[in-house]
Parts: sequence; structure tokens; C-alpha cells
Amino acid sequence: IEADVSEMRNELQSRDGLWRRIQLECQKLYTELLKIKGCKDTQETQIKHQSSRVQLNEQLENKNTELLLFAESQEHQEEELHKIRNHVYREEQSHCSERERMKTEISDLAEELHQKEITIATIMEKASLLEKQLKMELETKHRLLTKQQLLEFHYQVIKSENTHLKEMV
Repeated sequence: IEADVSEMRNELQSRDGLWRRIQLECQKLYTELLKIKGCKDTQETQIKHQSSRVQLNEQLENKNTELLLFAESQEHQEEELHKIRNHVYREEQSHCSERERMKTEISDLAEELHQKEITIATIMEKASLLEKQLKMELETKHRLLTKQQLLEFHYQVIKSENTHLKEMV
């Protein structure tokens, strides 16, 4: 979108430059037209010759035709410039709304990520606590197992003595 906007701006600047050149050309032509009118008037007063008057009239008509063509071209360029400006404005509006939507989406995602990080930290704390509890229970079970094995050993010894005593009796 930014590339399209940039391209549209470049085209707009190009057409704007063309528009200015056309305006300058129109001003030159208008000045030239005024000069030609002045020349025509002077020549009509100095030389009352029909051929030069016809020639000047033809030149004036050609310049008028050129001026009309430039005026039409200028109107067309103004319309194009207006269309391009409207298009660029719509593109900028679209780009701004898209950027705002993305900012909102990023903000929502950041908040969601923050909540997940909090959840993970809570789970990690609980897991650590459970791990400690499990270790303590394992140590307790191990001690109990050791006691049981020791008691079994004593039991076997006493049983053995008991059996020995029974045999002796």
C-alpha cells in the first residue's frame, strides 16, 4: 500500500509539474497572443495590405487554436489531478485505518502474551512446589522403607534365634 501511495504521489508530482508547464505555456501563449495582437494592430495601421492582414489573422487563429487546445488539455490535466488526489486520499485513509487495526491487534496480542506469561509463571511455581513436596514424600518413603528393611532384618534375626532356641529346647 505504501508503494502504491508513493507511486501515486510520484505520478501526482509529475502531473503537477506538467500542469505548471502547461500554465506557463498558456501564459507565454497569452503574452504572445497579446504581442501578436499588438503587431497586428501596428501592421494594420502601418501597412493596409490585405495579404499581411490575412496572414496575421491566420497566425492569430492558429494561436487561438493552440490556446484552446492547451486550455482543454489543462482542464483534462486538472480532472486527472483531482482523481489522483482523491485516490491518494482514499489510499492514505485506508492505510491509516489498517495501521490502527494492526496497532489494536498487536496490543491485544501483547496483552494475551502477558496473560500467558503470567499463567506459565504460576504453573512453574506450582510445579516447583509439587516437585519439592514429591521429593519430601520420596525421602519420607525411603526412610520408611529403610526402617522396614531394618525391621525385617531384625525380624529375620529374631526368627532365626527363635528357631535356634526352639531346636535347642
